[in-house]
Amino acid sequence: MPTKLLQEFREFAIKGNAVDMALGILMGAAFNKVVNSLVNDIFMPPLGFLIGGVEFRDLQVLIRAAGVGPNGEQIPEVAIRYGNFINVCLEFVIVAASAFVVVKVMNRLIRLREKEKPAEEAKT
Repeated sequence: MPTKLLQEFREFAIKGNAVDMALGILMGAAFNKVVNSLVNDIFMPPLGFLIGGVEFRDLQVLIRAAGVGPNGEQIPEVAIRYGNFINVCLEFVIVAASAFVVVKVMNRLIRLREKEKPAEEAKT
């Protein structure tokens, strides 16, 4: 039984779809780092400068400041961190736009390939 399970796993791992999926995940993780850097290092510093020289991701509405409770326990700060939320939304928009462009190019290439197939079949 274990050898059959091992054989099935090997067949699954060797299939092209599993390898393609693994490469896609790796590329997605690397692309995520690029997008994070683009947003945090390129877009947000000038935007923060324009709105008064603040770090954009630190923008927040403070609800309760951090402090010490009556029994000496630390009470954490409570805040609505809208600057960080805007950063994440901008990252999402960049990733979504990039995915849209990739899908659009792939669809165009697929349509071109489909148009070429009848021409090649007519020649043979």
